[in-house]
Parts: sequence; structure tokens; C-alpha cells
Amino acid sequence: MTEREKIMTRIQEALTVLAPPSGHGSAQPSAPVSATSPAANARQWLPAVGNSFEERVALFAKKAAELRAQFHLVNSREDMAKMLLDVSKAEGWKKIGVHSGDLADFACAQLRLPFCRTDGGYAVSELEACDVGITECDALVSQTGGVLVTNRSAGGRALSVLPPHHVVLARREQLIADLPEAFAVLKTKYASNYPSFISFITGPSRTSDIERILVLGAHGPKKLTILCV
Repeated sequence: MTEREKIMTRIQEALTVLAPPSGHGSAQPSAPVSATSPAANARQWLPAVGNSFEERVALFAKKAAELRAQFHLVNSREDMAKMLLDVSKAEGWKKIGVHSGDLADFACAQLRLPFCRTDGGYAVSELEACDVGITECDALVSQTGGVLVTNRSAGGRALSVLPPHHVVLARREQLIADLPEAFAVLKTKYASNYPSFISFITGPSRTSDIERILVLGAHGPKKLTILCV
């Protein structure tokens, strides 16, 4: 039997087995949707998400850990700043990439390090010299442990992918249930003027292309830290 025939045989065998419904139960929609809307239909097949904030935090933390991201729920902006200072000292940050935003500006002021701000024009070589990129986001998705960013919420296209460490600053109200709600957030926030760049970040950059060996940081940040205040 040729390799092609072996592959086709495995595919044919797999098609005879019915996949169990994802989520093993229906989840209550977290955002109002019509019973006939695509979002309502999608939730039949997506993993269930808890209704309470505590359940969603626990699920997000679990998913983020599986993706090898560091997630911390902090009680105040001051606690957030202290954690950033501790990480900065441990990793020896010398320069940060950042953009304008309430949380990002506060973090930048507390770190007191040279910075490259990406809102306006900047030299790519300057951003490449940064040890960390600090951004805000549009949402944290409990269902996947992912971070929803756009070029507007995260200071452009490069800030979240070029520095070796990406730090995301989020607010508790940005922790949402699932992917249908994430797309609803985009629609509500940006209406007919959608950003040119939309991304769901699920953990640090990784690849297993070579001999199925997982390598972090192959095509982007090798470390992702998420702080939710």
C-alpha cells in the first residue's frame, strides 16, 4: 500500500466515527441574540462557558495556561504596576514599546523606562530594540483563552508581534464568554468602520513544523503575559 493509500484509508476510517457535540451541553447565551442568528446557531457547537464572572475567569485562566500564557487577575492598577515592575527587574527590561491608552500610559509611567510609542511614526529598528510590547486589547475570550486585538486597540500591527515579550493589559469588563460575543463586540465598537487588522492571540508564537517539536517564539513573541484589573 502506498503512502497516499494509507492516508486515504485513515481519512475514510475517521469519517465513519461521529464526533461528540462540542461543549457536551448547551451554554446560556451571554449576549442577547436572535434565535435564528448565526451566533445562536454557532453556540450549539462551541464549548460551553459559565455564566458567572468567576466561572469565566477560571476557564480563561485554564485555557491560557494550556496555551502557555501567563494570566493574572489583579485588584488594582497599583497591583498591576507592581507586577510589571517585578517582571521588568527579573527579565532586565531596558526599553518598552507602548501605545496611548489609560492602562498603557499608567504602566509606562510606573516603569520609568525609555519607550517607543507606536501611535505615530516610529522607526522599526527602535521597536525591534524593545524588550517588551505593552498593549491594551478589545476583549479576553474565556472560551479559548485568547486575546482579541485590533490595530486600534493594540497600538498598530507590529507592537503585539515584534518585541519578544507581549504584555496585555485588560479590564474585568472586557472578559467575555465566547467567540460569537467577541464578534458582537467588534460590530458594536467599530460598526461600519472596521479596523484594518483584527487578531485573536492564543498564547505565545509557536510552531511544531519540524519533527513535531514545539518551539516558542518562532514567528513572534515567545512570552505572553495577560494582566486583568
